[in-house]
Amino acid sequence: MAETKVKSHNDDKPKPRVRPIVRLGIFLVSHSFLVSVVCCTSGVLALFLLPVLAKNTYISENALMPGSASPMLSNQHVLDGNRLVKDLTNSNLKSSETGIGSHKIIAQYMLDLGAEVSFHKFHPQMNQFHPLHFFSSPDSGKIQENYSCSSYGINTVGIIRAPRGDGKEAIVLVTPYNALKSGFGEALSLGIAYSVFSLLTQVTWLAKDIIWLVADSQFGEYAAVAAWLREYQTPKFSSSSTLNAEMCPDINNLFEIKVHSVAGSKFSNSFRRAGTMAAALVLKVRDQSEQFEDTISIYAEASNGQMPNLDLINVVNYLAVHRQGLRVNVEKLRSLLNSSWLKSLGEFFESLAKVAKRLNPKCKFGIPATEYVEGTATLASSLYYQALGVPTGPHGAFRDYQVDAITLEISPKFSLDKVWRNDILLRGGRLIEGVIRSVNNLLEKFHQSFFLYLLTSPSKFVSVGVYMIAFALLIAPLPMVAASLYVDANSSSNCSKGDSSTPPAITDADEHGITIRSWRWLNSAKLVFIVHLWGAIVSLLPYFICQIPDCSPTTSFVIWVLLSILSLLILNTVLASPLACVKASQVKEWALVKSVTISSVFIGLGLMSVINFATAEFGALLLVPMCLLAQPLKLDVRAGTLRSFCRIICNLVLGHIAFPPAAFFLLKGMLDGFGSANVGDFWMWVESLWAWNSATYLFIGMVQLPCWVLCVSILFHSC
Repeated sequence: MAETKVKSHNDDKPKPRVRPIVRLGIFLVSHSFLVSVVCCTSGVLALFLLPVLAKNTYISENALMPGSASPMLSNQHVLDGNRLVKDLTNSNLKSSETGIGSHKIIAQYMLDLGAEVSFHKFHPQMNQFHPLHFFSSPDSGKIQENYSCSSYGINTVGIIRAPRGDGKEAIVLVTPYNALKSGFGEALSLGIAYSVFSLLTQVTWLAKDIIWLVADSQFGEYAAVAAWLREYQTPKFSSSSTLNAEMCPDINNLFEIKVHSVAGSKFSNSFRRAGTMAAALVLKVRDQSEQFEDTISIYAEASNGQMPNLDLINVVNYLAVHRQGLRVNVEKLRSLLNSSWLKSLGEFFESLAKVAKRLNPKCKFGIPATEYVEGTATLASSLYYQALGVPTGPHGAFRDYQVDAITLEISPKFSLDKVWRNDILLRGGRLIEGVIRSVNNLLEKFHQSFFLYLLTSPSKFVSVGVYMIAFALLIAPLPMVAASLYVDANSSSNCSKGDSSTPPAITDADEHGITIRSWRWLNSAKLVFIVHLWGAIVSLLPYFICQIPDCSPTTSFVIWVLLSILSLLILNTVLASPLACVKASQVKEWALVKSVTISSVFIGLGLMSVINFATAEFGALLLVPMCLLAQPLKLDVRAGTLRSFCRIICNLVLGHIAFPPAAFFLLKGMLDGFGSANVGDFWMWVESLWAWNSATYLFIGMVQLPCWVLCVSILFHSC
């Protein structure tokens, strides 16, 4: 009786209530296939909807006030700029192989305005892969040995001290110039900069110092700007930074400059500095003319997908379009502009928008099909260059020091004769003047607008809160599928023999077996870890391959492939055979390997989205379908259904596309055509990634490649 009462008392106890979040998790895991299909389809659809969801740009920082003041640049300043252009083009540089004459002319013009002038001497650096220097600055290369006088570059720097400033902030204007191979466009960019520089020496509203850097681009525009920035931000006090005047008499002649008796003019042999950089503008003029109208192109991408504050681009776009009548252009993927399927998709969205507007006249969804195609091409270009992780201009050197900077390239409509030259000098100078005046109004650094965005046109953007939705939808099924596979693998192995309605007695041996089965996933985790360790080894191999002298890109790529295969075989033999076949009784072993693989991909994509979102987006488009569909081909062949046949086709296609070299050649063929593809191109592309310390290189070697190997091993699993 007592036992009966105790039993009835236990039955009357209320069962613990399961929380709704737990119920939701169980529901999603149990329906992981349906959730995967819905989320992946929605993620791809959301990605194609981004051009439609783009918003018009606007000035977030009220203090900028672009165009609130009338331009002060006059025809006299244009004449001064023209005079510099004429002197540079007519200068006789035959007596010197280093272009010293041009540097002396530029410095003399700066001194005549009363600016502080100095020369910055630097030597080129070799960008070479080194694992210990990977996360350092992109220009931390090896200094060339046995250098000569001609191997030095010379930057000319002029500084205007602000009459209303305290010397704590500065605005930088950069004009690349190669004195040895100077075109008329480079000379004209110097003329525009000089006309603005001459104006700024006379104004009284200037509150920030102005630095004009004439970057010696004979070794590359980025190298010259990066060398000056490195000295500006992290000065080095060593004898190697000074030149031997006895060995280089031409460089010693730089100091023989006539200093006019202008108040405040000063020439210095030492490195001159101003305040903290508020913003930087890189100005260039193309020699080629445009067909339709005067155009200014904006290049904003820096290393690892970093972008300047959107307000800086908005100010340039507003002043160029509404004040100077210039057409603003951002980079597009030209191959998408003539795409028929993209045009059809744009027409579908346009018709869908018309239907929505009929139902609700206040609905603003949808854009014209032509605008959708151009927006998609611009968006794809923005994603591509951010994912590449390589700066699109010398402005990228400033972003490494958290300075907002962009490159402006002016393309005139007509050839640069005298009439149109004056017009470009006037309009380009007034544009630069307006941007400098807006930045001069700031009381603090750019912070109001977005730093994480994608451009669909010069006047439209997609913010981080919108484009992250597509990425989140793509990777959302990964943890649910991983949990479902783990539960399925354990439940199938824990099935009891005999009548399921009769609960068997659990012995100590059974408990021990259940414990072993519950921890069996550690074997799969060990396999996944070993393959990722192999990916790290593959990523380090180029450091040793670069030591081989006179090795062509094709030969280097072949050596890299052979060493990668050899290292995988060694790991397969020594460390528990990660790719070996398992016992036949463990029919669900591949499911545990797939579960751990999906978990590692989810972690890798999540970490990469913090470093470089564009790389994570491309990685998700490749890896998520491959991971979700991976299943042993033998099982699909045995099934013989239409669904299994479609899965076999998808697995084979994704297995080829997700292989890094194959993905590269496919992308290169879409952009440049398949006729120019070469095996060595992949090595040169990877070489450019590690030379710029792009995080995409690490993603390919330590996330994408191991994931591909694991998925291929699952496909060919003998179960």
